[in-house]
Amino acid sequence: MAITYTWTVTNMSVLQTPQPDFVVNAEWLCSGVDGDYSADMSGIQSFPDQQGDNFVPYADLTESEVLDWIWEQMGENGKSNTEACVEGQIESEKNPPVSPTSEPLPW
Repeated sequence: MAITYTWTVTNMSVLQTPQPDFVVNAEWLCSGVDGDYSADMSGIQSFPDQQGDNFVPYADLTESEVLDWIWEQMGENGKSNTEACVEGQIESEKNPPVSPTSEPLPW
C-alpha cells in the first residue's frame, strides 16, 4: 500500500507592516497514512519577503497558496525530504528495529 500524505497549515503569524496582516511565518503539519500505520512531522517556516509585489490580503489567502510558500522556502528537496522522514517513521512502526539487549557478563 502507498503512503498518502496530507499537508496542512496549522497556524500563521503576522505583522502589521509593511502591509496589514503581513504573514511572516506559518506552522505546518505533514501527515502520512499507510493502512493502519501513520506518522507526522511538523515545523515552522518563515517568509522573509515572499509576498513582495504579489501581496495577497490575509482574508484572501488559501491554504494551498501558503503551502506553496512553505515548500518554496524549504528548498528544492524540502518537501520530499519531509515526506521521506514520515515514511521512515511509518516503516519503523511496520518493522520495528531490533535493539541490542544488555546481558550479564559470562564470568
